[in-house]
Amino acid sequence: MVAVAEPIVRKRLSQAELDVICARHDRLFQARPGGARAVFAWLDLTGLSLKGRNLSDADFAGACLETCDLTGAKLDNANFFGADMQDAILADASLRRADLRGACLRGADLSGADLFEADLREGTIAAADAKLGFKVIEPRPRDQTQVGGACLAGANLQRSKMSGVIAIKADFSGAVMKDCKLVRANLKQADFRGADLAGADLSGADLSGADLRDAILVGAKTTMWRADGADLDGALTDTRCAGAPVSEMPAAEMLREHARWCESGGAQGQPSVFDGVDLRPLKSIVGLNLTALSAKGAVFYGLDMEGVQLQGAHLENADLRSVNLRRADLRGARLRGAKLTGSDLREAQLGPLMITADRLLPADLTGANLRGADLAGADLRRAVLAGADLGRATLHGAQTRQTDFTDANLTGVRGLTIDQAA
Repeated sequence: MVAVAEPIVRKRLSQAELDVICARHDRLFQARPGGARAVFAWLDLTGLSLKGRNLSDADFAGACLETCDLTGAKLDNANFFGADMQDAILADASLRRADLRGACLRGADLSGADLFEADLREGTIAAADAKLGFKVIEPRPRDQTQVGGACLAGANLQRSKMSGVIAIKADFSGAVMKDCKLVRANLKQADFRGADLAGADLSGADLSGADLRDAILVGAKTTMWRADGADLDGALTDTRCAGAPVSEMPAAEMLREHARWCESGGAQGQPSVFDGVDLRPLKSIVGLNLTALSAKGAVFYGLDMEGVQLQGAHLENADLRSVNLRRADLRGARLRGAKLTGSDLREAQLGPLMITADRLLPADLTGANLRGADLAGADLRRAVLAGADLGRATLHGAQTRQTDFTDANLTGVRGLTIDQAA
């Protein structure tokens, strides 16, 4: 006769009891009397609210957090080892260096969460059992048809440990996953559209049927990975790019000639055209005068372009992800549909370009992707950002007088103050 393990019974907490524990944790962090670290190990917190709470270093090992609302909570260095977090809401939560080994995140919403250096590797908890001696604790089973992948859209997973993780049909679209460890991970049919996987270790990972359109795979390790049926359309790798290689062009000489043309008012040199060219091998074009440059659909990924002058430049559909454009002059530039995810645009000039005394040419960023871009202190006066994606971008101190944000995605934008004064 086969022995059956006894079910694990967790003590159920009420919202009032939870609030008391959180208050004591707050007092501990404020170095006030009566403080105590929050310990929720093996407790049942199903459906309770921890929204916006500071629970850094708290212990949730083996706890049940199903459908809990942890939106915007600070959970840095918290211990979630073996926790059942199915359908939990962790949108915009901070989980930096959190221990999530063995945690069940099926259906959880981690969109925009910060999981920098978090540990999401495999892990199991074994508990004492009167009949079996010990048993492995499993999350509450659900029918396969009810199991949806976790949502990590736009999350920061940089340098996180995810080796062996099972993330079938998970949503990683737009996530930052630089240097992420995904060795032998099961990522079948996962959504990685626009995700930044630069330097990630995907050795032995299974990405069968995954959507990797426009993903960044520069420097990624793909030894023995499976990508059967994966959609790699537009994906950027070390050797693969939709653009023509710049090595086949005298790029440096062309840029110098263009700079001479700009500085001499057209008397010397000649304008350059880099439409559809992969310019990554240039590495740096700091401070160059490239006014009116045509580089439609060109790839600038990772280039150092600090202080570059690109007034009136044609950069429609260009790939400017992770580019340093700090203090760049982009007045009147045409950036319609450009990819600027994670770019540094601090103090950049994106205001109007004066053509004549009574004619101004605004910068056009219609439909541009600026998710996670840093626009602190940028000049956005009169800029057209209609339909642009500014999700979780930083705009502290940005000038926005008469800026057109029609239908723009402003979810999670930090520091935005809209000034529509004439």
